[in-house]
Amino acid sequence: MVRLPAYAPMLAQLGTLASVQGAGWAVEMKWDGVRALAYLEDGAVRLMSRNGKNITPAYPELQLMAGATGGRATVVDGEIVAFDEAGRPSFEALQPRMHQRNPAVVAGLARTVPVTFMAFDILHLEEATTAPLPYTERRKLLEGTFTPGYRWQVPTWFADDAGHAFDSSRQLGLEGVVCKRMGSPYRPGKRSGEWTKVKNVSTVEVVIGGWRPGAGGRSGTIGSLLLGAYDEGGRLLYVGHVGTGFTQAMLRDLRERLAPLERPDPPFDEPVPREHARDALWVEPLVVGEVQYAEVTGDGMLRHLSWRGLRPDREPAEASATEIRRQGHTGNAAAG
Repeated sequence: MVRLPAYAPMLAQLGTLASVQGAGWAVEMKWDGVRALAYLEDGAVRLMSRNGKNITPAYPELQLMAGATGGRATVVDGEIVAFDEAGRPSFEALQPRMHQRNPAVVAGLARTVPVTFMAFDILHLEEATTAPLPYTERRKLLEGTFTPGYRWQVPTWFADDAGHAFDSSRQLGLEGVVCKRMGSPYRPGKRSGEWTKVKNVSTVEVVIGGWRPGAGGRSGTIGSLLLGAYDEGGRLLYVGHVGTGFTQAMLRDLRERLAPLERPDPPFDEPVPREHARDALWVEPLVVGEVQYAEVTGDGMLRHLSWRGLRPDREPAEASATEIRRQGHTGNAAAG
């Protein structure tokens, strides 16, 4: 009986179309979902998140994927995606699936908001790792091993045409593209320029350090969240506030999650501007979320933010102030 080893996902660096021009690049669409490694063995599927959490119970409809490799023990890398009514990937639609573990509720959500696993790499087959193989060989092996089904697919990739693929991703309402060196191996747990992501919108992960009460129609709930990110020295820096993009369900969920994390003082290692700190309730910086933004200022602050949702698949330390500044230097939404 084959016992599959544990892997950590390879991560892409942020880039621009200019950085992926020329021959030797494979281009894939970037799916707006949750990264997951699928371990197919012993007639079952085990799903592990990017930060090593077992998320199998949240997606029971993906258990049928166990037969996709004909009984061969396999580790497949991919993205769990939910689609909106127009057939576009929707991170908002995926939100309730990401946090729910109650079996009865999960079963209902699996019927009303089903997910699809988009497989784009193969890391292990039976007793052998496939990670050292070049990208093109791994893709060929994936396509010959992993049979698509009702809730799992192997999306098409394109050769040497990042610009056209990026334009198509924008027209289709997708998040962007990921460009991968055709001759590159899979580097578990590493972030490498051999994988470069180019995005249609600017998004970033942040930690919640506090919140301010709302007024008017938001009276009695959250008006805005106070956000932070860690610098290379491990200091938590204030990077901005967000008060838009929330649904009522999101606000209720956030209140429940933040209530037990309250603390008497700010968690940030530098002062929060007085106008944003006034009346704030502070929390331990343990909850990670994702925001969309329009601009990064010269001092590393995010401007014109909109909330996208929680990221339980991220650790707080992954919210990087250095990455935010780097995105600001990139200077365009297509590279956010």
